[in-house]
Amino acid sequence: MVALLMGFISLTPSFPSLPCFPPLSFNKRRPFFPIAAMSDDPIRDWILSEGKATQITKICPIGGGCINLASRYDTDAGSFFVKTNRSIGPSMFEGEAHGLGAMFETKTIRVPRPFKVGPLPTGGSYIIMEFVEFGFSRGDQSVLGRKLAEMHKAGKSSKGFGFDVENTIGSTPQINTWTSDWIEFYAEHRLGYQLKLALDQYGDSTIYQRGQRLMKNLAPLFENVVIEPCLLHGDLWSGNISSDKNGEPVILDPACYYGHNEAEFGMSWCAGFGGSFYNSYFEVIPKQPGFEKRRDLYMLYHYLNHYNLFGSGYRSSALSIIDDYLRMLKV
Repeated sequence: MVALLMGFISLTPSFPSLPCFPPLSFNKRRPFFPIAAMSDDPIRDWILSEGKATQITKICPIGGGCINLASRYDTDAGSFFVKTNRSIGPSMFEGEAHGLGAMFETKTIRVPRPFKVGPLPTGGSYIIMEFVEFGFSRGDQSVLGRKLAEMHKAGKSSKGFGFDVENTIGSTPQINTWTSDWIEFYAEHRLGYQLKLALDQYGDSTIYQRGQRLMKNLAPLFENVVIEPCLLHGDLWSGNISSDKNGEPVILDPACYYGHNEAEFGMSWCAGFGGSFYNSYFEVIPKQPGFEKRRDLYMLYHYLNHYNLFGSGYRSSALSIIDDYLRMLKV
């Protein structure tokens, strides 16, 4: 989601104003500085054991944000990307790691491989993952479309719609309770959850009541549609799409779950997908009847989330989509 510009950190190593520096070392003759033992630094411990490094040669900050901090750890065994959060426990990063791991296992599109999630001894949490050296563009859109469709085709679930863990969309909890019916899942755990947040946070009974009417009348939008639970990135916008140094597409910062493949395009209003992207995608997974009628329905979830996170600037877009569907469905 767009909130990641303000929160989650891009992996792009292009912040010249942030200096790289060698690993900290404390002078033991100055006891008034707190000296962290090796066992008190789980990030360093993992890198120097399971990460198979013998020394950390450089630690380089990569940007900053209001949610997480990010660093590149250079070692004699390669580089690692580390995100830390000093106030949130491991559950948020566990959700991210599960998503990255699931996408990685499809062996289709490149994602940073997750290695380790854990708590920090002073509070908060961390995640260690593969460091991806990015190129200078977002890559070829036709390749992105094809590889994304291949991921959707390869990543299937026998449990229905949902995910093994709850995660977040930006900083909003995303409920992933396994559900056998897609319409029920999307209505309750995506639209319904966001509508309730808007009611609780803003007292917005108008958008809540109209949204509830829409939730109860979604079935006509899915007539003659075959819906399989596909592995979705879940938050695919331009800030979460890049390419590696070879020009291959890379996607990151997911909010994964198994859902209708078309829901992946819910952030298309700020993803910049062009004709070549969709043409390549639909060559792998053909477009189904009524696709155009459902596009705004999947955007609605993200507009509601932005409304709940950033305020009234997104309310009119969300309400307009709801009202358009109520007129279309005549309910």
